[in-house]
Amino acid sequence: MLPRETIATAQIPDGDELTLVSHGRDFIIMLGRDELMGTRMQYSEEQLAKLTLERLDVTAPRVLIGGYGMGFTFRAALAGAPEKAKVVVAEVVPEILDWAKGPLAELTGDCLEDPRGEIVLADVAALIDDAVDGTTQRYDAILLDVDNGPDGIVREGNERLYTKTGLGRARDALNPGGVLAVWSAAPDHKFTTRLKGAGFDVDVRTVRARPNNKGPQHTIWFATRKR
Repeated sequence: MLPRETIATAQIPDGDELTLVSHGRDFIIMLGRDELMGTRMQYSEEQLAKLTLERLDVTAPRVLIGGYGMGFTFRAALAGAPEKAKVVVAEVVPEILDWAKGPLAELTGDCLEDPRGEIVLADVAALIDDAVDGTTQRYDAILLDVDNGPDGIVREGNERLYTKTGLGRARDALNPGGVLAVWSAAPDHKFTTRLKGAGFDVDVRTVRARPNNKGPQHTIWFATRKR
């Protein structure tokens, strides 16, 4: 059995420590003993972006992604976005970007140089608030993959994103017809109810972790702001 080798660690603001490990040719980001993401199971994170963009009828969509991670969702968004799109990523751990340019550089490719993309070292909730308050333009899509689901396990401050108030802020940060998409490692029927209570039309999809229809089943909520 191949051993796991620790490459680097990083502290999450108001949270625990992240660890980047290698396992043969694969890389994994760990939170304690939990695997947050890895190069063997990236398909559902890519589908988070792909399936969201397919729901938009906008020639120049503004997209906000919560969390860079290994960049799976960001790269998939750039791959599916039109030329005049703007894709903003909010990341709170600066070392994540160091890893993207260092040990994960081959995986990263040239996505960080794409003029349609922007990485902002900030809490995604702060960027949502900016859009609600009119400091920035509203978004056509907000993609959240900052936890393993709507429970704020990675960082205590993330819990507000999934409350009725937080979901209302996300709704108000979207243009009419805009989509809030939330990735989760497991289903959560109570969260579906909260989304509907916040004024969204909700579609829940189950997506495999791997493109060959294998691996764990992950859940993605597509919550559309009513026009």
